[in-house]
Order: sequence, then structure tokens, then C-alpha cells
Amino acid sequence: MAYETEDHETQYCFPAINSSCIKGKRSRYEYNIMYVFFSLLSAWTVFLNLLVIISISHFKKLHTPTNLIILSLAVADMLVGLIVMPVDAIKLIETCWYFGDTLCDLFMIIMGLLISTSICNLVLVAVDRYVAVCHPLLYPQKITATKTLISICLCWFFSSTYNIGYLISGRYFESSQKPDMCYGKCHLVISFSWTFTDLFFSFALPCTLIITLYLRIFYVAHQQVKLLNSMMKGGKCVMEGSVRRKSERKAAMTLGIIVTAYLLCYIPYYILSVTGTTVISSATMTFLIWTLYVNSSLNPLIYALFYRWFKISVKHILTLKILEPSSSLMDIFTDYE
Repeated sequence: MAYETEDHETQYCFPAINSSCIKGKRSRYEYNIMYVFFSLLSAWTVFLNLLVIISISHFKKLHTPTNLIILSLAVADMLVGLIVMPVDAIKLIETCWYFGDTLCDLFMIIMGLLISTSICNLVLVAVDRYVAVCHPLLYPQKITATKTLISICLCWFFSSTYNIGYLISGRYFESSQKPDMCYGKCHLVISFSWTFTDLFFSFALPCTLIITLYLRIFYVAHQQVKLLNSMMKGGKCVMEGSVRRKSERKAAMTLGIIVTAYLLCYIPYYILSVTGTTVISSATMTFLIWTLYVNSSLNPLIYALFYRWFKISVKHILTLKILEPSSSLMDIFTDYE
């Protein structure tokens, strides 16, 4: 057990191994509370994102290019709650890694893959909304379901390739440096050059693209609102096409909130990680890492607040109406907007 013993003896992760790491001490109360808290957080994240996945997958009316990207993002977020959160919680609470080097490497790849895929999906969302709002007449030709699926697959493929290369380079750097490491920890030592490379490709470049596209989106949306208002004051009929533009702007605003929440969670981690663990305490880095994980449970809550179709679909799921014949053809956009 990882909680503190009455005699306060030093405990080791692997007592039979001389190079074993020292196990951290926790009270029995702290030990139990942490397990309950992280278990509930993990289950809640999986449940919320599973609702998004079932909604978009089941109802054919939701099979749009934008929702396909949201589906990909929900899959990544669900896997964070299903795999990354429980494993990292055990590592945090037990203060030891009991699963061996191979599973440690696999965990590192999966964690990096899901984080990279999430930011890649948000770039795709920004591109999708940019075309929809700024070039609405070209949207049906430029953004199709097939092109979106190909983009999503490429996103997952390149994220996997990048993180495998990241891990290999990190392990090579560790072996060349020969750091004094004890047995029972799971972490990766990365060279200074790789740290900035990862900062650029995993954060700076995608964030710059996202922010630039959304600034353009909000500028065009503002201009459209001014134009519609001026036409209405002039007594001109502006009903044709105005409803569609309003819907596109609302979608852009909602997805913009998701992107903003993501950036608020990720910016502190990436900026502070550059300074290195010697400057930042391990407790601070642990808090920032879990802030990244918690972001995976925020997106479904944003959908629930701003998307009426999500509220309706969740109601059908929880009342088991999706089991009825032809329920996938149901028009959940009835009375929408």
C-alpha cells in the first residue's frame, strides 16, 4: 500500500531491487480520497464524451463535416478519460510505476498522441469555420465529408508518427546522457533542442493558425452583422440566406469558446515546461498536466450549453429512444434555432 505506515519506515517501489525508487508516503485518508476523486473524474470524462460520440454517430442529420471533426475530438477526449487519466492517477497516487518500461513507453506514446490529435482537430475546426463563414458559397465544394474524413485520418496518422519519433529520440538522449535514474519511475528526458521543436510543432504553429483564422472569422462575422443591420434599416428584405449565416456564426462562436478553453488549459503548461523541472516544482507541473486532462471533460459541457441538437440527442439517448426503429433518421433539428 502507498499510504504511510505507523512506524514511518522508508518504503521502496520494488524492495527486492537495489536501484528501486523510494515510494512517497500518504495518509490512508489522502490515499482513499485521491482514488475516489480521480476515478469519478475519469468516469465523468468518458461518460460525457461517449454521449457526444453516440449522438453524432447515431443520428444521420448530424453527419456533417463539422460534426465529424467534433466526433474525432470526442474520441480523443474519451480515450484521455479511459486510458490516460486512470494510469496517470495510479502513478501519481502510488508515486511509483509498476507496469514496466514497455508499458511506460506505450503510455507516453498514447498520451502524446491524444494531446497532439486534439490540437490538430482544433486546427481542422478552425479551417472548417473559416471557410463556412468567410467563403460560404464555396463551402459545399471545398469542405465535404470525404475530404474531412481524409483530413482526420491524416491528423491521427501524423500525430502517431510524430510521437513515436519523439519517444525514440528521447530514449536515445537518455541512453547517451546516462542519467542517474532509479527503477520505478516513468518519465522521459528530452534534449533542449527537442523541447523547443515540440513547442513549435505541438503548440506555437497550430495555435498561431487557430488564432489567425478565428480573428478573421470574427471580423467577417462582425462585418456581416453590420451589413444586415444596415439593410434592415433601409427596409430591404434580408431573410434569404440570413438564417444560414446566423447559424454559421453561432457555430463559429461556440467552437471558438472550445478553442479558447483549450488554449487557456494548454498555454501555461507549454510556456512553463520550457523553463524545465529545475525551476518549476513537481507539484506545479502535475497540476498543469492534469489541467490538460480536465480540458477533455469541458468540451461536452460547452456543447450542452450552446448546442440545442446535443441536448435533444442526449435526451433521446438517456431515455433509450435511440433503440426505436428508424430513430437514426429522427430530425433532431426540429425547432432548432
